[in-house]
Amino acid sequence: MIRVAVVDDQELVRSAFTLLLRASDGLEVVGEAATGREAVVLARQERPDVVLMDVRMPVLDGIEATRQITASPQSAGVRVIILTTFDLDEYVFAALRAGASGFLLKDTLPADLLTAIRVVAAGEALLAPSVTRRLISEFARTPEPARGPGGVMTGPPPSASAPSQAPAPVTATDRVAQLLTERECEVLRLVATGMSNAEIADRLCISPATAKTHVAHLLTKLDSRDRVQLVIIAYQAGLTAPA
Repeated sequence: MIRVAVVDDQELVRSAFTLLLRASDGLEVVGEAATGREAVVLARQERPDVVLMDVRMPVLDGIEATRQITASPQSAGVRVIILTTFDLDEYVFAALRAGASGFLLKDTLPADLLTAIRVVAAGEALLAPSVTRRLISEFARTPEPARGPGGVMTGPPPSASAPSQAPAPVTATDRVAQLLTERECEVLRLVATGMSNAEIADRLCISPATAKTHVAHLLTKLDSRDRVQLVIIAYQAGLTAPA
């Protein structure tokens, strides 16, 4: 049973999503919230598998709520799907940087929403190829100076004036070369194009179970919480290029 929390400041919207989920096999609604702050509390108390998160809400918006949920040990493992009426790059990128595992518009077909919940609950990120390309392009334009997924340095290298005894930062390229096999690098490249496990299996002529195992190994070895972070690492390591 997949446990889902519904977060939206409009009661009518929450009720509609809740009715849809309760009528679907294998899904259970464990709570509702009307603000981002309530969402954070709900996630920590109920630890749902998936949170359907609105963006524009009072008290605390959905982006910041997502960041607090994914960063807290009390809600570790909770995955967030952002649902919004606005298809704006600033929302997509902010949501993914905050740790969301998916991004959908509220006019998504009910069947597609249910599929998205199951996909994200299974550990995959809901990233269409078009969103993946936009994500890579955004990170190419505005790399963050802090450490990214897996402890990878995303900012510029230390200046020449830094103390000589300071260890050089571990780059994404180094990390990938040290930790991954040739096959895992190949799988990482395909993940970065937005392919699902089934599509990767078809491309490499392997079973879906084997593809899933390879992706699981990537997540573990690269200390990544989901496929969104794998996409970022793949770009940083030079395994893919911005569109």
